[in-house]
Amino acid sequence: MADQKKQVKIDVGDGAAIPSKSDKGLFSAWLISFFLAIAVLLGLLFYPNAETAGKYRDILVFLKDGIYVTFQVTFSSILLAIVIGFFTGLGRLSKIWIVNILASTYVEIVRGIPLLVQLFYLYYALGKFIQVPDKMAAIIAMSICYGAYMGEVFRAGIDSIDKGQTEAARSLGFNSAQTMMYVILPQAWRTILPPVGNEFIALLKDTSLVSILGVADLLRRGREYASTSFDYFETYTMVAVVYLIITLILSKLVSIMEERLGQHDQR
Repeated sequence: MADQKKQVKIDVGDGAAIPSKSDKGLFSAWLISFFLAIAVLLGLLFYPNAETAGKYRDILVFLKDGIYVTFQVTFSSILLAIVIGFFTGLGRLSKIWIVNILASTYVEIVRGIPLLVQLFYLYYALGKFIQVPDKMAAIIAMSICYGAYMGEVFRAGIDSIDKGQTEAARSLGFNSAQTMMYVILPQAWRTILPPVGNEFIALLKDTSLVSILGVADLLRRGREYASTSFDYFETYTMVAVVYLIITLILSKLVSIMEERLGQHDQR
């Protein structure tokens, strides 16, 4: 008898690695990376040479506004992306042919075009017809891009719920909308939330691209400081460390959320 090979799906995204305690190697790597990043940050800010330490402190103060803008763009984009993704996911599951085709086409087109090209197209190309402020253009472009990815997250999450749940709800007199809102989504959220958290981290890292549009995010503020002080090594070291600390903290929060959801499912 021929050996039956088990098919394994490998799903690798550009989000952060989630440090689950069940994966001791990854969890240990997260601990090392986090405390190393904190040690580097403190080492720079309290460097024995007062002049060097003062320089790094000045850089961090200068980057403060950029950190705020980065989170502002990230939160605004992810909220819009979740809304877009929700309706896209429903469209991908719709039995109405035209709705399914439109949603699927949107996903294929957006996922086939790099985010940087989408930013350029919305801000510069469409700027020939309509002027969109740089920050708004960044939020819209990132929402549209990540909305396509969120659509697949919602589709997979909703599709993971046993069909018997839908049949049971319909037998109780629920219509399609009520079944989705009161039966399917409350169960699907436990599957949807972890990848949404991962996409949030990936989106935060991708906000570095919006600096090209002139948005004063973390990277843009770093470029502004470096271009005037010529302290490129110091500035970009601080930018990299700040990004690393933020993403490591967020990845740990996503890990905690996954663990709690897992404990809830086991009850």
